[in-house]
Amino acid sequence: MNHLIKGRYSILLSFIAYFLTCSFVIRTILLILSFSHADFSFFEILRCYAVGLFFDAGTALIMTSCYALYLLLLPDRLYRQKWNSILTHSIFFIFVILTLFSFFAEITFWQEFESRFNFIAVDYLIYTYEVVHNINESYPLPYLISGILAIALIITYLFNRLKIFSLNAESKMPFKKRLVYTVSLMLTAILFSLFVKNSAAEQGNNRYANELGKAGIYSFFAAFKNNELNYHEFYQLIDGQKAFAIVRNQLAQNGTSFKNGLTISRNIKGTDSTYRPNVIMITVESLSAEFLAHYGNKQQLTPRIDALADSSIFFSNMYATGTRTVRGMEALTLSIPPTPGSSIIRRNDNENLFTVGHVFKDKGYINTFFYGGDGYFDNMNHFFGNNGYNIVDRGRKLLDETYQGSRTLIADQEVTFENAWGICDEDIFNVAIKDADEKYKQHQLFNDFIMTTSNHRPFTFPANKINLPVGTREAAVRYTDYAIGKFIDKIKTRPYFKNTVIIIVADHCASSAGKNEVDISKYQIPCMILNLSHQPNRNISKMTSQIDLFPTLWYLLGWSYDSEFYGQNVLADHYQPRAFLGTYQKLAYLKGDSLLLLSPHRKIDTYLYNPLKNTQKPHQLSKQMINEGIANYQTAFDLFKDGKLKL
Repeated sequence: MNHLIKGRYSILLSFIAYFLTCSFVIRTILLILSFSHADFSFFEILRCYAVGLFFDAGTALIMTSCYALYLLLLPDRLYRQKWNSILTHSIFFIFVILTLFSFFAEITFWQEFESRFNFIAVDYLIYTYEVVHNINESYPLPYLISGILAIALIITYLFNRLKIFSLNAESKMPFKKRLVYTVSLMLTAILFSLFVKNSAAEQGNNRYANELGKAGIYSFFAAFKNNELNYHEFYQLIDGQKAFAIVRNQLAQNGTSFKNGLTISRNIKGTDSTYRPNVIMITVESLSAEFLAHYGNKQQLTPRIDALADSSIFFSNMYATGTRTVRGMEALTLSIPPTPGSSIIRRNDNENLFTVGHVFKDKGYINTFFYGGDGYFDNMNHFFGNNGYNIVDRGRKLLDETYQGSRTLIADQEVTFENAWGICDEDIFNVAIKDADEKYKQHQLFNDFIMTTSNHRPFTFPANKINLPVGTREAAVRYTDYAIGKFIDKIKTRPYFKNTVIIIVADHCASSAGKNEVDISKYQIPCMILNLSHQPNRNISKMTSQIDLFPTLWYLLGWSYDSEFYGQNVLADHYQPRAFLGTYQKLAYLKGDSLLLLSPHRKIDTYLYNPLKNTQKPHQLSKQMINEGIANYQTAFDLFKDGKLKL
């Protein structure tokens, strides 16, 4: 032990001690931040720190394993050279900077997503342009970087004052002893990385406690490694034929004829109406139901949207399928339950799928995707461009990628305000109206998918529009409402307005984290269909999913069409209210008050859900209910992976 403390391994052990201490502090800070959102028992707090110490120690060993190999191979005569002292100081300083950056990033990430690093953090590393600019606009980045460098210098100086480096340089250690120490350390690190899964920290129903038990750096690389989860390897299965039989039975309705085989492909018979309105769907970034007065909000954040809800077909009990924009896009274009891992929008082999746009194209429409940022982000342009949509976005340049549809860049003169995520909502709405004007002149029907960006950190927007200060979520919501109001006022003056249906729907909620693993209340979103001819205003209060939007609209339009969709017409007599909700690993199936939660390791949890109290009480559900949930997720995964969702 004396050789370790005072020998050449002293700096390695000192770094591990530093890392464990800082990890303890960060875990404590995150725990304090979580007290306002969740209740913790004494045992859960104890488990957070015990499991956390285990993961922190493993992470520290992995981080230092390469340096341990360096200590093994470097002879004593070279080890005592001045250049090694400089190199050791430099390596220590760099590692301290990296860990400090990680610790500060964890706090920031937790404030936004209330989670350790996950798939989102991996995505953010890939899309550095948007993320760096977003961070720079949200936080004083030069001061943060300067602060991190200053702290790293202080820590390195203190370790030097403790003579860790000097003792290190004066020591001698035989190669055989170095071999024992290094092999032991590296072998432990390798075994930890191979056999300790990040999900091992998830031992209870308290999502916050599970996340606090993890180590941020280890969570990041675990997410990077497991960007897609194979349903058959990780989740509970039932017989494939039985699964498709269950889903087909759920999707059956009057006038529906299914194709043979393990498929949900079918023809849906409508009244064969000739009604062909233009359709403009505004997908609003992070518009939680809780922002609207219709759901009890008293802040008057959405006066225009609330007013529009009263004069619409209002889905007042709709649930998003996920917690990210690409999940909302997936639900609104593919009408499919969320599958584990990344959204299909971001996966490989996602071209030529049977989409909502395909149905519109068959009816003579042109599909266009409008986005105020660079559609390269989150693979949006690749997905929409190769699935029957033209693209209009604020890209930095035209990439080499070829799309089936056209791509148009939003010109500088069309932009009045722009931040890291793109142009403001008013600007993207103006671009969409200009495009609609041109299509009307050409007697062309259009189906538009508009994705907004203003209700997103850093929550900045044009000045002098609303009476709330820039930089808060509430202000961004209020501005988004203002912009939607202006859009409605402007498009009402167009000659094609009478034959244009407008949809307002959220992509997901502003925050998805809660006291449960899947907090149902954090998935409720507003959705409304405006200006639908010959249809009375109504409030659809039964539980619905994002995936049900277009099948219900097409029923109201009287259309007959082929379908590969899991979404249903919620106005049909046979419809049984249910919702699909998921994170990147957890898959939830809610039907009435029965809640099924599917997790990796083929884990099944069942609850009774009380929407008034937002509580989940463990309860044994029927085998039929459990099989319904499994069947929907299992078949959705199979259809995509087997290429059966392609045209």
